[in-house]
Amino acid sequence: MNGFIGEFFGTMILIVLGAGTGASINLKGTYGKGSNWTYVSIAWGLAVTMGVYVGGALGSDGHLNPAVTIGFALFGFFPWGEVVPYLLGQFLGAFVGAVIVIIQFYPHFKETPDVESGNTVGIFATRPAIANPVFNFLSELIATWAFVFILLNLGNFTQGLKPFIVGTLITVVGMGLGTTTGFALNPARDWGPRLAHSLMPIPHKGSSEWNYAWVPMCGPIVGGILAAGLQAMLK
Repeated sequence: MNGFIGEFFGTMILIVLGAGTGASINLKGTYGKGSNWTYVSIAWGLAVTMGVYVGGALGSDGHLNPAVTIGFALFGFFPWGEVVPYLLGQFLGAFVGAVIVIIQFYPHFKETPDVESGNTVGIFATRPAIANPVFNFLSELIATWAFVFILLNLGNFTQGLKPFIVGTLITVVGMGLGTTTGFALNPARDWGPRLAHSLMPIPHKGSSEWNYAWVPMCGPIVGGILAAGLQAMLK
């Protein structure tokens, strides 16, 4: 259960802070309204840092991401017996984190009928800057490949200041590769909040855009597997 608990609360914190940033920059009446991509990338990096600290302290390896868990397990960097509890913790934690953001910002959702494109799903889940399914998939694959490959070379990333290194890694991936699709890098980070957006009574919410959701599911998983496979070849 430690793996499930650590991944649940770590991913919950990741989404509370990360999706909270999305709400802060998009909804009317917040002090963060209109902040730029640098703000977003740094905030998501710090959100991952804090999630990794929480996950590690509660007994998990701080993956917070099915692309990490599955890639690691396929090439012997993580035991298969822990995969299902980790995945359950990640997806459920992401869903609950998104629900908390909805509660936190509910009055601001009510005051924002004209969020960009008339849809609030981008606060919770990713959307492409230019819709092109093949290249959107490749963007997520490449960004996640870079993230997981570097992560594999950090050693135990829940200890000491290592979570801050993971956070700076997320930030630079976001700045360098994330502007095409919003850098999901993480199926749980996208699907959990997207499901919350679908199910919860959010004012003026619009479509949850499930037709795009295969990209942030499949791209990161393939990228994580390729990164772990490369690492296994090089060791």
